[in-house]
Amino acid sequence: MRSISFYQTDIGKIGIVDSNNSITNVYFHGESFPEDAILNETELLKEANRQLKSYLAGKQKVFNLHLAPVGTGFMLRVWEALSSIPYGENRSYEEIAQKVGNKKASRAVGLAASRNPIPIFIPCHRVIGKNGKLTGYRSGLHIKEHLLKLEKQNARH
Repeated sequence: MRSISFYQTDIGKIGIVDSNNSITNVYFHGESFPEDAILNETELLKEANRQLKSYLAGKQKVFNLHLAPVGTGFMLRVWEALSSIPYGENRSYEEIAQKVGNKKASRAVGLAASRNPIPIFIPCHRVIGKNGKLTGYRSGLHIKEHLLKLEKQNARH
């Protein structure tokens, strides 16, 4: 059974999904979510919301939740590499491609990042273009920019 709960945050309404005691998806305002998900605030969803709000307040730098994204083997390796980017730091798509073992896979890394089912908790917002420019983000570049600024401001605290 998949449970979903919606929370109002500084960056808009966010839906978080708990399936078998793991966070599997995050949905931004206006995105379609699974019709079979039951509106039910589990203890895990309450904790995910608490950690998310703490993160958005600049207090929490690392999430302590069991995440279970679903994707191909390559996607899972990319998402694991994204999760290893320290708070307040950025990496290029090329650097992530090198980390997953294929330095020519920058575009594939970008595609995997765009399909990240658990944004923010898996910090795909920390990946930028090689030239330092912000590139796509599922909920819009303004959210990506907001998250990066938040982390830069709070990285040293």
